Amino acid sequence: MPDKAPENPERYDDDARLSDGTAGVAGVAESNPADTGVSREGNGGQRDSEGGAHAAEKPRKNPVLVWVKEIVTVVAIALVLSFLLKTFLFRAFYIPSESMESTLDVNDRIFINLLVPEPFALQHGDVVVFKDSQGWLPAVEKKPAGPMDWVGDALEFVGLAADDNEQHLVKRVIGLPGDRVSCCDAEGRISINGVPVDETYINPAEIPQPNPFDIVVPDGKVWVMGDNRNHSADSRAHQEANGGFINMADIEGKATVIAWPVSRWTILDNYQDVFRNVPEGTPAK
Repeated sequence: MPDKAPENPERYDDDARLSDGTAGVAGVAESNPADTGVSREGNGGQRDSEGGAHAAEKPRKNPVLVWVKEIVTVVAIALVLSFLLKTFLFRAFYIPSESMESTLDVNDRIFINLLVPEPFALQHGDVVVFKDSQGWLPAVEKKPAGPMDWVGDALEFVGLAADDNEQHLVKRVIGLPGDRVSCCDAEGRISINGVPVDETYINPAEIPQPNPFDIVVPDGKVWVMGDNRNHSADSRAHQEANGGFINMADIEGKATVIAWPVSRWTILDNYQDVFRNVPEGTPAK
């Protein structure tokens, strides 16, 4: 006799499918609700425990702390962006003298473009801020440090306050490298490379006094003059130091806009129409 009855064959664990390929009832493992994340339901379709829903709730955050975190994040981003702008694109300065009136008034706040003269080249008529490496200005005594000086220094560092360093000057570029600049013709005008120019930006309140000069701008330097011609100690007044020229390397940037006061907000012009007929200069050999 056979050991096992043919009508009752032995079953193994892998015999879990019927002959038509579907899973048999006996071969399906019972699901564990805990494994699937689905609560077991009773006869009425209700959850057998209400504690699971409460356990899944996240603790509520303190709204004050959330608000403070958002404010700190916004301020930090603003400071970083301001510092990057100040370092690579723009910087603020204030005007301490009348030498550029009426283009720039005393205590105007201006922004300068740091991308000029490099990588973008200077042009005739650009208003520039430059370091006083030639000693045009008298030495300034350091003021005693105040308890709140760090606030102004910090705002200046990130570009939110104007630089009040008195060892910077602001003038208009009249002569570029290779230009021959002379003064004056019969009408009191300056000439650039033999072409007289009508300087419409000069302060109309006074007629400029003649101050004869005839120079050729060397390579890497510029000749600058103030718009308030009778009240500007510019390149004309400092020819004993570096010929009156400003080193291109000392130029901080090109003044682009008056930012303060609001009533004087304007984009600064370089009056290219004034210099339209001026030929290029001959670079020094």
